[in-house]
Amino acid sequence: MSGSGPGAGGTAGGDGSAAAPGDRDGPGRPAPPSRPGERGGPGAAPVSRSGAGDGAGAAGATSAGRAPRAVDPDVDLRVPEQRAEAAGRALWGILAVVSAGGALGACARYGMTLAWPAPHDAAPWAVLVVNASGSALIGVLMTLVSERPGVSPHPLLRPFLGTGVLGGFTTFSTYAADVPELLARGETAHALAYAAGTLAAALTGVWAAAVLTRRALGLHGGAAAETGPGAETGAGNGAGTGARDR
Repeated sequence: MSGSGPGAGGTAGGDGSAAAPGDRDGPGRPAPPSRPGERGGPGAAPVSRSGAGDGAGAAGATSAGRAPRAVDPDVDLRVPEQRAEAAGRALWGILAVVSAGGALGACARYGMTLAWPAPHDAAPWAVLVVNASGSALIGVLMTLVSERPGVSPHPLLRPFLGTGVLGGFTTFSTYAADVPELLARGETAHALAYAAGTLAAALTGVWAAAVLTRRALGLHGGAAAETGPGAETGAGNGAGTGARDR
């Protein structure tokens, strides 16, 4: 049998008292409006729209109205000025210099393999030298192109020398085909030494060349690392503003 007194049909409160239908905080008292930023009533933590959750802004985000800095000044499509370099007529210029540079680099590699042919019972060590030296030159080139403060190289320099000449000179496709061939001939020791040696020599070459080039130019660790978005916004420090002091 249902009750007919006050509170009948209402919802029970946390202390056992009954509240009138539609009431939340007592009879005839409407629920208080939520404060700005609150979602769960008084005392609830504000919810950030950006998902940062700390009220300081997302770490590493660029300032409003500022285009993100490019790591490679020729191919960063996030920057409108650089994106225009690979559109319209400019695209054909890039394709032309990449093609010309690739032809020169491939001819240089072919000449290297002719001057140092691989014996039938040995690994093609000339290809290892090509990949190691080419990787080192890439380290030098990219440091000169992207890490010198205040220097803007020609937009076709990196496509010609990097993608074209050095991209055609180095050959990891030949390296990948040589390893199974050595294994098929039963030359396991040569195959393993060639496979591991090429990777180690290429990675060491590009790292050492970049480090030595930075020291020669007095960059001390690389100017690009200190001019990226994280350097100005203090990525990872929770404040979003700690610019790095020099």
